[in-house]
Amino acid sequence: MKWVVLVFIALYLGALALLAIGTFGWLGQERDPLSGVFLVPLGLPWNRLAEGLGWGGVVSGMLAPAVNAALLWGLWKGRRRTAG
Repeated sequence: MKWVVLVFIALYLGALALLAIGTFGWLGQERDPLSGVFLVPLGLPWNRLAEGLGWGGVVSGMLAPAVNAALLWGLWKGRRRTAG
C-alpha cells in the first residue's frame, strides 16, 4: 500500500510540474492551454463534484488530486494501525 501512495503522490507532483511548465512556458516550452490535462484523471471524482457544485476552476482542478492523495494516505496509515 505504501508504494501505491508514493506512486500516486509522484504522479500528482509530476502533473503539477507539467501544469506549471506549460502554463508559464518554463524550460523553453511553448505555452499550452492543455498542460493541466494530467490532473483530471488523478482528481476524479472530486473535480467532477466541484464542477457540479459550481466550484470548477483551476484551483479546484489542482486540489482535487490532493483529496485522493489524502484518502490514500489515510487508508495506508489506518491499515498499518490495525495490522500492527
